[in-house]
This record gives sequence, structure tokens and C-alpha cells, in this order.
Amino acid sequence: MRFNGKDVVVDVPSSVAVVVPARNEERRLAACLSALQAAVGQLLGGGDATPVRVVLVLDRCTDGSAAVAARWPSVQVVTTRHGRVGAARAAGIRHAAALAGVYPETTWIATTDADSVVPADWLQTQLHFARAGADLLLGMVRPHPGDIPEGLLRVWHARHEFVDGHGHVHGANMGVRGSIYRAVGGFPDRAVDEDVMLVDRIRRHSGRVISTSSSPVLTSSRLTGRTPGGMAEYLRDLLEEPTYRERQA
Repeated sequence: MRFNGKDVVVDVPSSVAVVVPARNEERRLAACLSALQAAVGQLLGGGDATPVRVVLVLDRCTDGSAAVAARWPSVQVVTTRHGRVGAARAAGIRHAAALAGVYPETTWIATTDADSVVPADWLQTQLHFARAGADLLLGMVRPHPGDIPEGLLRVWHARHEFVDGHGHVHGANMGVRGSIYRAVGGFPDRAVDEDVMLVDRIRRHSGRVISTSSSPVLTSSRLTGRTPGGMAEYLRDLLEEPTYRERQA
């Protein structure tokens, strides 16, 4: 297998673990799980028999998220009290490893968020790049247009060009090979930027990183989020920038 002009040895993924952290997402969780079910169905319908496990991590949930999740019996549910998304993602990956009986070195770990909706071809895209030699796949997200003012949505798109090789990092659309995930110590126990820190660890480990504009994930663009420093805070910061204010004048 050649990657960026070099011969590399690639472990073909033997399985996929989809890990989804959630905190009080009962209003949006059904759409997330329905979309993941559709993505699994399209993968199987396309003749790909790679086993897929979906692990939902209910972290400090005080709402009806568990009742919503119960409608998808194929989804493995983990309950945690961390209050930090990095720890929640890591807990979901450990649970997937426990289900496999051993640490899944050849498992492809795909991550998204409970307030996000993956496209039907999402898993096909993840496995395509995994089989092409990626150790880490960085995808794009699109804000839900019904959540924010149209002017703010235009400013966001002006900052996020949908091209291959982009420089964005979104935990809501990411994939990582199990072997390198383990080698770099996994997601850090952080409340924010756990995805950015994992990417940095993998780059310093000389991992093969691909950034793609294929299969963008639709994500919540609410202005009041569940964690500090996340998408909601970023959007609120955009509201204060001159570019947005000038568009509204």
C-alpha cells in the first residue's frame, strides 16, 4: 500500500467502534442514533461485512437520554459521571475493547456527538480511508441551519472551506486506528479540546493523517452548549466579531 508516495503496511480494520458521548441530549439523540443506524445499514447493504459496534456514553445525564437510547437495543450504553468529554470518549472506547475481549488493535474507532447527524455514507467513507492507510481521519461538520441566524451561518461557512486537506478538527467527525490510539495514550481526560490534543499526539507520533471534505456531519449550532470551549462558545465569539456585525449593519 502506498501513502503519500511511500510504501506502508496497513492493518485492514477487522471491526468498527462508533463512540458517541452524550450529556442531556434527549431532544437530539434520536436523530443521532437513527442516522447511525442508517449508516450501518448502508455499509451492510453495500456488501461490507465489517462488524460495527455503536457505543453511547451517557455522561452525567439527568434527562431522558437513557429512555431514548433504549429504543435502539443494538446500541451499547455506558453510564459515566466524568463531566468531561475526553474522559467520556475514552470510556466508550474502553467499553468497546472490553466487548471485543482484547484491546482491538485493528479496530477503526469512529467518533461523533449525540447532537450530530452523520450522513448515510459516513461509515463507508471512514473505512475507505482506513483501508487506504490513514491512521487518523479528520472530517468536516456543517452547522444545523435552523439553530442560528442566517448571517452567522454565512460567516461560519466563510471560515470553513469544504476542501480535502483542510485544517479543522471536529470530534463529531473523526476516525482513528486502534493501534495508534493506544500507542499515543488515547483521548486525554479533558473537558475541552480533547480532539485537538489527540490529533497533536498522533501527528507527533508520525501518524498518517488525512483531512477530507467527504461525508460532512450535520451538528448542532445552538448558542448554549453542554461544555465550555465547544461549538456553542465558538459561535458566540463569531457574533462579536466585526465581520458579523458589519453584515448586520
